[in-house]
Amino acid sequence: MSGTMNTFTMLDIGKTSIIEKPIPTPGANEALVKTTASLICTSDVHTVKGALPVENGRTLGHESVGVIAALGSAVTGFTEGQRVAVNAVTPCFECSYCQRGFTSQCGGMLGGYKYTAQVDGNMAEYFLVPAARANLAPIPDDLADEAAVYACDMLSTGIMGAEHAQISIGDTVVVFAQGAVGLCATIGAKLLGAGRIIAVESIPERIELSKRYGADDIVDFTKGDPVEQIMDLTGGIGADGAIEALGFPQTFEAALACLKAGGTLSNIGYHGENPAPLQLDLPAFGLGMGDKTIRTGLCPGGSDRMRRLFTLMSTGKVDPTPMTTHRFAFADVERAFEMMSNKEDHIVKPLITY
Repeated sequence: MSGTMNTFTMLDIGKTSIIEKPIPTPGANEALVKTTASLICTSDVHTVKGALPVENGRTLGHESVGVIAALGSAVTGFTEGQRVAVNAVTPCFECSYCQRGFTSQCGGMLGGYKYTAQVDGNMAEYFLVPAARANLAPIPDDLADEAAVYACDMLSTGIMGAEHAQISIGDTVVVFAQGAVGLCATIGAKLLGAGRIIAVESIPERIELSKRYGADDIVDFTKGDPVEQIMDLTGGIGADGAIEALGFPQTFEAALACLKAGGTLSNIGYHGENPAPLQLDLPAFGLGMGDKTIRTGLCPGGSDRMRRLFTLMSTGKVDPTPMTTHRFAFADVERAFEMMSNKEDHIVKPLITY
């Protein structure tokens, strides 16, 4: 396929624009997808601010769905015109990291995150899918694009946060921040059987979404120390699990401090925009002997992960679409990105259609 396409591209630190680029040609193991819907992620905002070093001229985006426009010669099992989604993380499934089960670290630290970080992202009219046989995920006929696109990152990451928190039936779990990924962590905690979910949030609209998705108690950090409030709610015992979904030193420290002995801190917040070292409060850490686990992770990728998330949506167990607070045509993506950067009008996630 020849011709040009419009792409949402980072020109320099703090500067973005819609620019034309050639429509890429898929290699033997790749697929070309014509985009139908995208979401803007806070990670894109961090990247444009300079938190993630990328080359100027790199197309942004890692949350997109569409239809197959062309297939590489070695890609079988798919057809042109088929509706598909691709995770934000696109592992090779061949390297030692992938074979040991750390697919998001494909090839090395954070190496599975290729869109924007290593190659052009997919907030464009067309995008390439690497290792397409493993990463292309057919979208069920009964699932709309605006729902399926949440599997690309938010649901995969948020539910991973709950999985890494080692939640057992009846556990008390605290989720720090209720942006889109924190809300998805709340969803995950409920799915995994948490008996009590405490959400830390101060914005009324996000509090309502949090309750909708399973939060039992709300801790407003603007009304007092969140750790003290959590300890009061738990009778001084603390939580079994804490999920850090913001990426600030203060929330990481509070997540560790609110855990009971033997608890797990699951970090899914992106800390790249806050260069200050993370501090471990020694009493909260049991002076290094408190049997507290700290688990980190990056969005799990691959088609099987996507299939499982689609199943949750198709069967009605999860509906992420209430998080879509704003909708834009691709021609207006710069305005959507500005709103996401400034958190205008109580925005949670903006949906971009092509």
